[in-house]
Formats: sequence, structure tokens, C-alpha cells
Amino acid sequence: MDTPVFEEKHNGHTIKIYHDTDAESPRDWDNLGTLICGHSRYNLGDKHNFSGGREFLLDLVGLDEDVPQDVDALLVQAERIAVILPVYLYDHSGLAMNTSGFHCPWDSGQVGFIYVTLDDIRKEYEVKRVSAKLREHIVNHLRLEVATYSDYLAGNIYGYVVEEDGQETDSCWGFIGDYDGYVLQEARAIVCPD
Repeated sequence: MDTPVFEEKHNGHTIKIYHDTDAESPRDWDNLGTLICGHSRYNLGDKHNFSGGREFLLDLVGLDEDVPQDVDALLVQAERIAVILPVYLYDHSGLAMNTSGFHCPWDSGQVGFIYVTLDDIRKEYEVKRVSAKLREHIVNHLRLEVATYSDYLAGNIYGYVVEEDGQETDSCWGFIGDYDGYVLQEARAIVCPD
């Protein structure tokens, strides 16, 4: 095992936190949104067969390829049937992703979209109408899905090992995000449960 990124003594135990180098992608989980990305060097997001953003938007709104509309016009139509956000990639000494864009025009740009149809929202939330408040909730949810995926791309994935007298007594892996948050709380809870 590699060197831990964090180690502490806690309640007579040693907690060690490591990078998880074998974690599954959060896009393999049960997500509300679908992340459609295209990049010449990376396979990002969910699997799809679209050659670009225009082709994806045409498919989403149910139009033929011959429709002479640009991406902006198609996006306006897509927003009538889905909650959809642009997704941006920053590629410089690692990868980062968000839905608001980055301030570096050379190493970043739009790489795709994350979306969920209004029909799927109605089914998931068992509502007849998608209110403005629910739409805002969905937007925040989609942003969190992209942030989680960004942490995965950046390698912010950890696991902990708990040892007592040099012997491993517990471990858990696949925590995405900063190691000093939830993963450390979980390890400490194992050492001294309430």
C-alpha cells in the first residue's frame, strides 16, 4: 500500500487515509442527470453515440439533422423539455469540470451538457408539474453531480484503514471529495461509535 495522505492516533487506534486508485466512476452510479461529453483525448461522462453537441441537441428535441438551426436555437428548444446545463472542462496538470466555466480561455472550454428531461423529473419526484422551485433544486442537483465527477477526475478519492496494535481492524474505500471531511468522520466513528 502507498504512503497515507493522512494519519492520526484516535482512541487507541491508528487511522490512515489513502488515495483510492481503484474507485469506480460516479457516472456508473444511479444518477438523475445524463452527462453527454465529447473530447478528442478523453472519454468523459456517460456513454453515448453523438458526434457533437448539435447532434445531441437535435436528438433531444426530436429534430432531423437537416434542420438548419444552430446550437443556441436548439438549446432554447431543449430547455422547454429538459433541465440542461453546459459542462466545462479545465485541462491543465489535471482535469476539473463545472457548469459555470473557467477563467482560462486556453486550457478550458465547453465539453458537453448534463441534463434530465422534464418527464423523468415528473416520474422521479412523482409530480404532475415541474415548478420553478423544483427546477432550481434539479439545477443544484445536476451541479453536484458534475462536482462529484470533477473530484473523481481530479483523483480526490480516498479510503481509510483503521489499525489497532498494528493490525487492520476495519477499512472502507470509494469516498469522493476532500479526505478531511466525510471519510475522516467515518473512520473516527468506527473507532468510537456513539
